[in-house]
Amino acid sequence: MKIRKSRPEDLERMLRLYADARVFMAEHGNPTQWANGYPEPEMLQEDIRAGVSYVCEDDQGRVVGTFVFFVGEDESYKVIEQGDWKDHRVPYGVVHRITSQRGEGAPRGVGSFCLQWCFEQCGNVRIDTHRDNLPMQGALAKNGFERCGIVYVRGGEERIAFQKVARS
Repeated sequence: MKIRKSRPEDLERMLRLYADARVFMAEHGNPTQWANGYPEPEMLQEDIRAGVSYVCEDDQGRVVGTFVFFVGEDESYKVIEQGDWKDHRVPYGVVHRITSQRGEGAPRGVGSFCLQWCFEQCGNVRIDTHRDNLPMQGALAKNGFERCGIVYVRGGEERIAFQKVARS
């Protein structure tokens, strides 16, 4: 597998991956995290233009995962409740909207591969997920991310915050 920046021609595939993720989340007790068509095509197009959207390709060059990653500061992470960040250094890596292909024939380990790639970019990565997204919480724990507390994202929605920091 390999990671590359998303291109405009990836948009339709990315939208299908997110649509499949919404179905998966609803089937696993999390019907509200990406409801109502989130993320919208315009948001994905802006992410591509900004150079923060990435795709994961399998060994045949098929897009099997997608996510947003940047190194900087995330406004949603400035305030954390019911805990604290493991490391307060700025900048840090930020992962948003990570998803991978599901179903028969889907490669295994895409999400872990993407998370590891992000960590290799800076060694200090933050991510958040919905309280009901137990599969993602499990994937984050499996990949060495530690629960840090509660943050609030767009529209004041609560999310569980995680961080992984390189050991020095």
